[in-house]
Amino acid sequence: MIVIGLTGSIGMGKSTVARMFAEEGAAVFDSDAAVHRLYAAGGAAVAAVEAAFPGVAKDGVIDRAALSARVVGDVDAIRRLEAIVHPLVRDAQIAFLAERRAAGARWAVLDIPLLFEGGGDALVDATVVVSAPAEVQRARVLARPGMTAEKFEAILERQMPDPEKRARADFIVDTGRSFEETRAAVRAVLDALPEPA
Repeated sequence: MIVIGLTGSIGMGKSTVARMFAEEGAAVFDSDAAVHRLYAAGGAAVAAVEAAFPGVAKDGVIDRAALSARVVGDVDAIRRLEAIVHPLVRDAQIAFLAERRAAGARWAVLDIPLLFEGGGDALVDATVVVSAPAEVQRARVLARPGMTAEKFEAILERQMPDPEKRARADFIVDTGRSFEETRAAVRAVLDALPEPA
């Protein structure tokens, strides 16, 4: 099985590209969805996150807006949160890969927003960076409900700059083009990968 690490800064179209990989037959692990499960009722992160940031859990569920208000712009708080959540997500990724390998999957995609920043690229055979022109990225992000220019800048500060991600990537999928061109780029990545051992 070939393991692909999929990443890209906010607003680059990573979710769309992940969906395209799934449509091409790849098994896709969504790290953001895994975090949502960890924060949900009965989630493995709820007690530890509440202990670290009292008052962010309501009815046994992490209130993401309350948590965000506590950590955005506070590097130490973000590090404390990541120290709780990242190992749990990594465990889920490893379990996912074992299940997919046992099921005979040809390709598995780990959709990891902070792939390079968190060292997740050590888990994969190839890295794919989803990218788009900066003005396209900005327009997409600022169109999101509740997003402000300040929030956008704070998120960008935590992420490796796009040019650096592109330089480290094995493949780049440019989403600043049409859906058809993006889909063709996804297919080209899969076609370029070696046959699974």
